[in-house]
Amino acid sequence: MAVHVTVWDDRDQVAGGRAPAASAAPVTPMAPADAAAPALFVHNIFAWGSDSDYGFAAQRPLADGRRLLLMDRRGYGDSPDTARSDFDVDAEDIVEILGDGVSTVRPGGAHLVGHGNGAVAALIAAARRPDLVRSLALIQPSAFTAAAHHPVVAGLLDRVRDGAPGIPDDVTPEQYLRASTEGLGMAVPEPTSRRLRAVATSMRERPVWEAEIPLEAIRGAALPTLVICGTWEHAPAAYREHVGLPLMAVAESLTDSLGGRLLRVPGYYPHTQEPAVVNAALREFWG
Repeated sequence: MAVHVTVWDDRDQVAGGRAPAASAAPVTPMAPADAAAPALFVHNIFAWGSDSDYGFAAQRPLADGRRLLLMDRRGYGDSPDTARSDFDVDAEDIVEILGDGVSTVRPGGAHLVGHGNGAVAALIAAARRPDLVRSLALIQPSAFTAAAHHPVVAGLLDRVRDGAPGIPDDVTPEQYLRASTEGLGMAVPEPTSRRLRAVATSMRERPVWEAEIPLEAIRGAALPTLVICGTWEHAPAAYREHVGLPLMAVAESLTDSLGGRLLRVPGYYPHTQEPAVVNAALREFWG
């Protein structure tokens, strides 16, 4: 497998009253007796699958009922380096994980969850192999091109496509991390080597406004879809204006386009700021 996948499965530990333990073992096929399909999570920028700041650490409680697979995209976490992170390559990695004995023993596939840029890759993967996907949960998807008709999103796309300044070569990952958090009124996560590697990869990531989202293929597959978005009312003003408003517009547009359900959650990082709400919604959605 080209990327690292952290596996969380606490069903035995919960049943036996023992403390749950994480696993980084290779993904192996589920036993036929498993009642619940697994769920694969795909993270956003600056993060990795099991990251507690921006990733899915707070979704660990969901492992009491099914196996959770947390992918580290290339250049992030424990996955190999990459010259340039690319959503199309990430989508192929997702398909490989889904098809590598993870879901093929259960007709209908695995549940797929993507956040931000990870949601873009998840959408593309679901369109390529809908037979491997049981459901699609999108947390603040950065699928701007899928909502290009919306005035707020159109304005964002015009700005970036008309030559928004790139990242100067002399900007370090630590400087970029600080500007992207403290510069917008948010707390700065500890600049560990693991975090700075993730930031460096994010700085080189292929822009998501180049993504072509194959909505027709996803609609044709009739995949159950849940879109989760923050309400952003208490977010730092600059972050809300430049990031929050376009993301909310994308969430609404995708919900309509895919015939999904939209869940609005207080805050601007739903799965880390309101994990109980998000986890309850995912449990209900997965059934």
